[in-house]
Amino acid sequence: MRAFRLALAALLLVSCAAPSLVGTQIAPTAAPDFTLTDGISGKPVTLSAQQGKVVVLSFLYTHCPDVCPLTAEDFRQAQQKLSDSERDRTVFVAVSVDPLQDTPQAVQAFAREHGLAKNFLFLVGGQAQLQPVWSAYGIRIETDPAVTGVGHSDAIYLLDVKGRARVLVHSDITPDALAGDLKVLAAER
Repeated sequence: MRAFRLALAALLLVSCAAPSLVGTQIAPTAAPDFTLTDGISGKPVTLSAQQGKVVVLSFLYTHCPDVCPLTAEDFRQAQQKLSDSERDRTVFVAVSVDPLQDTPQAVQAFAREHGLAKNFLFLVGGQAQLQPVWSAYGIRIETDPAVTGVGHSDAIYLLDVKGRARVLVHSDITPDALAGDLKVLAAER
């Protein structure tokens, strides 16, 4: 009986523990701020103005043949797994890695094709505007004039409501795992 009580107590402790985040947890540090233009609305967006919301910060491009559309689909599915309240407190931000082809029209079509209409921003700019953002987040870009694609890092940063980078994940995260992390971060105050 004593062994049973100890096992039950251990089970209760484990079940009451704070949920853990998937991905590489980052010591909470202020996310490097920047201002770019949202290709969907045409309005300037400053990252620090998103404080108060959980931010999913990714680096995508609209003409990507493989990883970017899959990542966008994962974002849509993760959004669907959130409650209305959690969805309202979360914003998905994609920063372009292809300043030449990520036009407002291309970005709007990408968002529409992937069902990312609400709480989704696709930030665009010229090479000179985007390069400092890529550098600040360790995003490596490789272009080849002979190829239309853009090679780039698939880092996805999760920022908490205080604007701090908390978790680094990659494009292989599942929608369930992403939604789980967003729920944990949205519940924090």
